[in-house]
Amino acid sequence: MSSGNEPGATPPPSDAELERMDRDALVRLGTSLDGVEIVNYPEPWPVKGTRAEKRAERAVALSFLISALAGVGFVVALIWWPWRYQPPSNQDAHFLYSLYTPLLGITLGVSILALATGVLLYTKRFIPDELAIQQRDDNMGQGSAELHRKTILAQLADAGNRSTFARRSAIKRSLGLSAGMLGLGTVALPVASLIKDPWDQTDTKESLWHTGWQQQFPGEIVYLRRNTGIPDEISLVRPEDLDAGGMETVFPFRESERGNHEALLHALRRADNPVLLIRLRPEDADRVVKRQGQEDFNFGDYYAFSKICTHVGCPASLYEQRTNRLLCPCHQSQFDVLQYAKPVFGPATRALPQLPITVHTDGYLIARHDFIEAIGPGFWERPS
Repeated sequence: MSSGNEPGATPPPSDAELERMDRDALVRLGTSLDGVEIVNYPEPWPVKGTRAEKRAERAVALSFLISALAGVGFVVALIWWPWRYQPPSNQDAHFLYSLYTPLLGITLGVSILALATGVLLYTKRFIPDELAIQQRDDNMGQGSAELHRKTILAQLADAGNRSTFARRSAIKRSLGLSAGMLGLGTVALPVASLIKDPWDQTDTKESLWHTGWQQQFPGEIVYLRRNTGIPDEISLVRPEDLDAGGMETVFPFRESERGNHEALLHALRRADNPVLLIRLRPEDADRVVKRQGQEDFNFGDYYAFSKICTHVGCPASLYEQRTNRLLCPCHQSQFDVLQYAKPVFGPATRALPQLPITVHTDGYLIARHDFIEAIGPGFWERPS
C-alpha cells in the first residue's frame, strides 16, 4: 500500500480533516499508512455477556480482591501482631511471636502474586490479540509526524476500548482496592521502622543510643560471653582463648542473669548485642591507628567492634586475617581493623563502633562500659 509520499499515492488528510475524523476512521487511516498489514485482530469475546466472559471477569476481580485482602493482612500484621520476643516457656505467647515474620512474608507475597495473577488473567482474557506487520522509518530524523501521532493514539484508544476495561466495574474497583492496599503496605513498611523514638528511655539500654552492654548500675561487671548454642550454658572468654589473628563473636553476660533462661536467651538474640572480638598478630598490632578519644578501648592485642554494619545493619561477620579487614557480605562494605574499623570499600560511610574492653581480676575479658556512640545504620536523630 502507498505511504502517501510516492507518485500517484493518495495525499494524506489535512489537519482540519484529521480533527473531523472519529476514532474508527483514524484507526483505519493508521492501518493504511506505512505499509501496515493487520494479520489477526479478533474480538476476545465476539458474543457479549456469555457465561464464560462473566467467569473470566469474576476470576480477574477475585485475584485483585485477594491481593487487597492480603495487603490489609500485611499492614495489620506489621503494626499490631505481637512482635516482641517471648520465651518458649510461655507457649501461647511464643507461638504468636514465632508467626510474626512468616505472616509478613506470606501476606506480602500473596498480595503481590495475586495482583500479578489478576493483571496476567486480564491481559490474556480481555486484551485483543492483535498481530500486525508495519514498516516504519524515522521521518528523516525528525521523529513521528503529527499524522502518525494521531493515528497511533487512536489505535491505542481502540485497543483499550476493545479490551472492555471501561465497562468492567468489578475489575476496576477490585484493581483499585488491590493497588491501594499494596501501596499502603509499601508505605507502612519503611514508616514502621521509624516508629521507635531514640529519645525514649534515653538513659537505659532500651534506647537506640545504648545496647545490652550498658551497665545497669555503677560497678556492674559485664563479661564477654561466647554463644555455645545452649542459652543456659555460660562460656566466658579469657585472653588466652584466642590465637593471634583469631576472631570470635561475643555477647554480654551478667552474673545477675545466671539461671535466668529468658534473660540469657534475650542477650544472645538482641540485635545490637553481637560484638566481634579480634586478637591481632603482634606485627599487625604495632601498625594500629587508633581513633581519637578511644586510644584505650583495646586490651593489648585485643579489639572489640560492633558486628552491626553501619550501612544497613547486616552482620559484618567475615574477617580476612591477611589484610585485617572485616567484610559485610550483604553489600560488600569493608572495614580496616588496623584503622579503628573505618570503611575502606563499599557503601558504608561510618566506622564500626568500638567496645572498650579489659580483663577482670578473675582473668576474664569484660566490657569497661557501653559503646560511646549509637551502633548500626544512621537514623534521623544522629548527627552522622
